[in-house]
Amino acid sequence: MVRHALIPLDPSLPLPRWGWLILALLLAVAAGCSSLPSRPVAEPSDGPPDRHIDVALLQDAVPRAEPRSRYGNPESYVVYDRRYQVMSDSAGYVERGIASWYGSKFHGRRTSSGEPFDMYAMTAAHTSLPLPTYAEVTNLTNGRKIIVKINDRGPFKHNRLIDLSYAAALKLGIAEQGTGLVEVRAIDPLTWGKAPAATTAASAVPALYLQAGAFSQMENAQRLSSRIQSATATGIRIVPADAANPLHRVRIGPLNDVSEADRLSRELLAQGVDTHVVLD
Repeated sequence: MVRHALIPLDPSLPLPRWGWLILALLLAVAAGCSSLPSRPVAEPSDGPPDRHIDVALLQDAVPRAEPRSRYGNPESYVVYDRRYQVMSDSAGYVERGIASWYGSKFHGRRTSSGEPFDMYAMTAAHTSLPLPTYAEVTNLTNGRKIIVKINDRGPFKHNRLIDLSYAAALKLGIAEQGTGLVEVRAIDPLTWGKAPAATTAASAVPALYLQAGAFSQMENAQRLSSRIQSATATGIRIVPADAANPLHRVRIGPLNDVSEADRLSRELLAQGVDTHVVLD
């Protein structure tokens, strides 16, 4: 459960650069959504609603053509000193990774698209897909599928792919554990329902790895592997280049769970080694 940032407003209005920064921060505070960490004493902890939700009554979002959010789609934006590039198009987007969720703490607050966040609606946040984007999310552990409307930015915790509303996480079956291994597939509203939907082939639960680097030269991959050996007792392997991928990839795993992946990624980041999640 990770917070999202208010996207900077339209820079075409006649304000100096520093004026826009001040205005954006003031609006963020007013909307209850800031790119800066909030003081712990001022924020309640996040969690589920205080009433029971019948999963059987939760309906998927219905894809429909909508104009892009005026404020939610800058070319790029910065949160916690990291710059994120916003995709110009969601066509063909398919990615696997770790999903998390957010709920009561942010219910009713303004999302990056300007819509109020509703933890009972089938919505989600993504760092780079255009707002809005409709997407099918598949739980790779239990095979459940949902359709969500992505209308917010986040999650900004390292190695998270998508942040689901509480209702979406509940229907997908990851609300209790907090995270899950998922596949996110963008939907074209103009063709949705007119042709057979793309399906995720049934298979065993994918193994969880951290990829620490990819190199054209095997020597560089071996050098990084030796460097990070002391950070983990988990196996480190180099996936050699092949016809499908010309790079030698340094991977750690398979890992037991998301908690182990988080711990290792923090330790490696402290050593200056950035990682990303790979599900294989």
